[in-house]
Amino acid sequence: MRRSGCGSARVRPVLAVAVSVLVAGALVGAGPAGAADPPDRVDNPYAGARVYVNPEWADRAAAEPGGHVVAGQPTAVWLDRIAAIEGTDEAMGLREHLDAAVAQRAELVQLTIYNLPARDCGRRAPQGELSIEEIVRYRAEFIDPIVEILAAPRYASLRIVAFVEPNSLANLVVNTGSRYTATPACEAVLARGTYLYGIGYALARLGAVPGVYPYLDISHHGELGWPDNSGPMTALLLQAATTAGSTVANVHGFVANTANYSVLREEYFRADDVVNGQPVHLSKWVDWNPFVDEVPYARHMRELLAGRGFSPEASVLVDTSRNGWGGPARPTGPATRHDLNQYVDSSRIDRRALVGNWCNQAGSGLGQRPATEPEPGIDAYVWVKPPGGSDGASGQPGLGQPYEPMCDPYYNPPRGSPYPTGALPGAPPFGEWFPAHFRQLLANAWPPL
Repeated sequence: MRRSGCGSARVRPVLAVAVSVLVAGALVGAGPAGAADPPDRVDNPYAGARVYVNPEWADRAAAEPGGHVVAGQPTAVWLDRIAAIEGTDEAMGLREHLDAAVAQRAELVQLTIYNLPARDCGRRAPQGELSIEEIVRYRAEFIDPIVEILAAPRYASLRIVAFVEPNSLANLVVNTGSRYTATPACEAVLARGTYLYGIGYALARLGAVPGVYPYLDISHHGELGWPDNSGPMTALLLQAATTAGSTVANVHGFVANTANYSVLREEYFRADDVVNGQPVHLSKWVDWNPFVDEVPYARHMRELLAGRGFSPEASVLVDTSRNGWGGPARPTGPATRHDLNQYVDSSRIDRRALVGNWCNQAGSGLGQRPATEPEPGIDAYVWVKPPGGSDGASGQPGLGQPYEPMCDPYYNPPRGSPYPTGALPGAPPFGEWFPAHFRQLLANAWPPL
């Protein structure tokens, strides 16, 4: 994974400001936010709430052909470095976003907190700014200033949904131990407890602010669907939620598919279907996973986490910003039942060569638009990842720049050969605007625009 929003100049066209006030979609509520009183805590913070539209993202989207159709959708603001808190000449800071939310008469703001020491186990692209030793800086220069701003009386009427350090704990499951994907960097982070302490501290501080609703990331079915991954993940989530002064009461809910591409539902097959005597879970693409899509996975994780001690009523969200997979390649029905692998590959809506591919995926489209309580067990579809923000540069090794193999269109992942990464060529660095990808997302949106 990943990840982040996209910055733009502080001076924004009048069109985008107007679009951002007219927040589109089913998340729009009626009426202004209160002036000062903290809002009553609610089970589902999205229910009836007008959700903030980031004007920087709205500008970028509206400037693309056809982008005005979605420019009014609410997306999360990513705080992925210390400088993002105060902002720069090119990008709004946290106070500016909150002030803009008040001006929009919004009632809910979505923030992604993403700056742990040794973030993504030290991946070079995107590369985090804090080393594994800098947990004190993380607390004092990142989390504490964010909390101080969120606790200001001026913003007391806002509901703040905070997505806390996505993908971090999943890395400690899939990239440690005897797995072929294990890395020394992830082993070091796990051994030192860096992520557990950092997340616990963030939860303790954020959870003390009345209007803040912290959410923990539960990755996606293609990373943690297998029981030998989901079990350890729930244990790590509990450890993180009860470390550094935090308790499970600070976790309002969980979010699945953050910045990823997994479909809500595979419509034409299930993992336990049988093709010529073989169950679908034996196919190469499913690879023994009992889950082939996100909604059943998210509900299953909620049950597992309730068994670990989290509230059984914990809110569950799914990021649908880029999991639509529409366009001409989308199947319209199940394939003829001949060869098992051919059946799965021809029937699946998710067109990735490997379900673990995550960088700037070719063929992807906008997913379901943000909506509240779209179906039982899911409190909202949200756009955590702002569509059009690059997952990472599509460079090649040896060019003197940070290199992420999964963003290289020509790289074949280990044990995946001859399957490529599915990454689009010509991508800019992580978080920067990627016009070609945004236009593809528009063209392949499902439901269609």
